[in-house]
Amino acid sequence: MIALVRMRLAAFVRGGRALAPLIAALALLGVIHGGGQSPAAPAYGYSAVMLFPVLAWQAKLVLDTEPDGQRRLARLAVGARREAAAGLLAATILGLAFCVVALLVPWWPFHAISSPEAGSAEPSLAAGIALGVLAHLLAVPAAVALGALASRAVTRTVRNGLIVLVTGSVLVVVLGLSGSVAPWLVPPVMATARALSADHLPAAGTFWLLAGWTTLWCAVAFGGYGRLRRSRS
Repeated sequence: MIALVRMRLAAFVRGGRALAPLIAALALLGVIHGGGQSPAAPAYGYSAVMLFPVLAWQAKLVLDTEPDGQRRLARLAVGARREAAAGLLAATILGLAFCVVALLVPWWPFHAISSPEAGSAEPSLAAGIALGVLAHLLAVPAAVALGALASRAVTRTVRNGLIVLVTGSVLVVVLGLSGSVAPWLVPPVMATARALSADHLPAAGTFWLLAGWTTLWCAVAFGGYGRLRRSRS
């Protein structure tokens, strides 16, 4: 399976498909961090929100890179579960690489992260960075799950895949707004950003809730992806 992951990563990068989401991500990060300095926690929280659709799009591109015939041969060679897991693992690795870029860009070239003032109730710089890392780590698996549900192996056509990808990305924001009637239908990307924007360090229970929420949502989404993929492949 590791060889299959490497092959998919190499095909995605060498085929040039990595350029479009990379350029989009850098443009979004420039918009977020180019307006001036802000504390680390809210800056990274909304960075994770803005990058979510790009990460989902990248995951879809990774899963769609391999031709259908080659994907079926891989299933025969390593088994259906390992073949599907290899694609998801490749998408996750690239998503984490994007998150590393997102965490570094505010420091250089924008110098957009400010240190809290003495006596302020804001989280310390180290705590803000740690919260930012957590926000991106929570966004990656949910974005990969959405990209997987929008992949060609599930949706069959480019049009259907784009509809799933765009609709899912919009709903993550709309249903994630404060006062939403059904926030549990989407991963807590917006809820995480709101928690990181507070003037004080959120309680530990808040992060356990967000992590559990993300885990449960991703379990349902990946389970649906597996069932749909088996029935349509």
